[in-house]
Formats: sequence, C-alpha cells, structure tokens
Amino acid sequence: MDGLIDYVADYRRLFVLTGAGCSTASGIPDYRDFQGRWKQRQPVMYQDFVRSEAVRQRYWARSFFGWPGIDHARPNDAHHALACLEARGHIHQLVTQNVDGLHQRAGSRRVTDLHGRLDAIECLHCRQTESRAVFQAVLQDLNPELQACIAIAAPDGDAVIDGLDFDAVRVPECGQCGGVLKPTVIFFGEAVPAARVTNAFRRLEECDAMLVVGSSLMVFSGYRFCRAAREQGKPIAAINLGRTRADAELTFKLNDDCGRVLTSLVDRLS
Repeated sequence: MDGLIDYVADYRRLFVLTGAGCSTASGIPDYRDFQGRWKQRQPVMYQDFVRSEAVRQRYWARSFFGWPGIDHARPNDAHHALACLEARGHIHQLVTQNVDGLHQRAGSRRVTDLHGRLDAIECLHCRQTESRAVFQAVLQDLNPELQACIAIAAPDGDAVIDGLDFDAVRVPECGQCGGVLKPTVIFFGEAVPAARVTNAFRRLEECDAMLVVGSSLMVFSGYRFCRAAREQGKPIAAINLGRTRADAELTFKLNDDCGRVLTSLVDRLS
C-alpha cells in the first residue's frame, strides 16, 4: 500500500484501465482464472453472430437471462473509490473494458467504454438504436416459453441454459428496416472503432503514469495501452488478483482485491 500511495502521489495524472475484476463484487462473473485462462467456453465471435441465425438465436436466448444481472448490478467499492479518485484530481482518464456502465453509475465522468455498452441495441444495417429495456420486452413477448427455463449467470450479460431448443427462439428484427440487431458492445473478433482507440491513446499521452485495475490484460485491445505506456517511458502499476499479461513490464503490482485496495488508498490519501 505504501508503494501505491507514493505512486498516486508522484504521478498526478493517471490513465486507469479497468477490467472484469473490477465488477465481480457487483455480482458480474469474469472470464478468466488467476492464471489468465478461460473459465468456460470462449464467447460468441462477431462474424459468427452476423452470418448465422442459429448463433443469434442462441446468443439472444442466453442474453435474455443474463441481462437482468447487468441491469440490476450496483457499483461496488472499487467503482466508488475510482470515482472518488477522479473527483480529487488523481485520474485524468479511465478506460474500461467492461460493458456494464458501473463506473458511470458510481460517478466517474472521464470514462471511455472501450468495448461499448450492453444497455443499448443497434441495427447493423441502418444503425438505428434503442434501449435494451425495450428490446428485452419484445424478446420476452416473442418467446414466452423462456420464462420457464433455468439459467446460470455468465460474464458480460450471458447465461448458461439447459434444456432449451434454441432453434425455436424468435429473434427480434430492426423495426425500421428489418436488419440484424446487436448490442452496442464489441464482440470477440470485432474491431474497436478507430476514433475511440485514437481518443484513448491521446488521453494516455497526456497522463503521467498508468494504473491497471482488475484486468488480466489477456485481450490485446487492453494490453496495447500498456505497450504504448512502456514505449512512452511511463510507469505501469497494477492491482489484480492473479497473473497479467504485462507482469514483466510493471513497475509494481498488488496481487489483491481491487475494491479493498482502492478503498484503503482513498482513506489513506485523505
């Protein structure tokens, strides 16, 4: 903790990158174990979702049960501590790989949702958008039999369902053009919009140092910011339970619960 306090005191403008470990205390499962390995099967790929009706049927059936867990989740100690650090001027930019919107709910304002948000739906053809709440109601009306299923929550608004005939699931189409609907999140295999990445890199250039919170950095879209920070000669610290892809590049690391560490940091900085 002394090292982290000195780090935050010495580097006044932090670029913070957060991952799934920041939201697990809010009841949202993460993807990887302490060694950075998948806990379960890899999520749906973008190209598979776009090309296959069967993949979309499976995705939306599972998402029907996974979404309420995201919608009802509340910010935890890590989110609140990061919002407090921003309010005190320690965080210049927060880039999150999470899609749950919990940083904003906790009060953070300098946030880039690198991988998008689950609370909105877009048409891949006409780009019309609507709220997830509206889409959820339509999905339920088209598939009343889903109510009888039993599901187990999985990461990013997914769920595991047993005994459901996915071929019978009716997937809503865009009300404007009949196109394919997709949550406004970046799927695996899909590129993050260039403008979003460019803006995040600009904020990194303006910062003094980087702090990774609750991320294994196994996905390159997050790890590339560590690589850029290293090329710019900026120190990188991490708070994460388990191995990260950047362990050999870190100035220091706290292998601990990020909520507990960040709360203690805020208290001691006071």
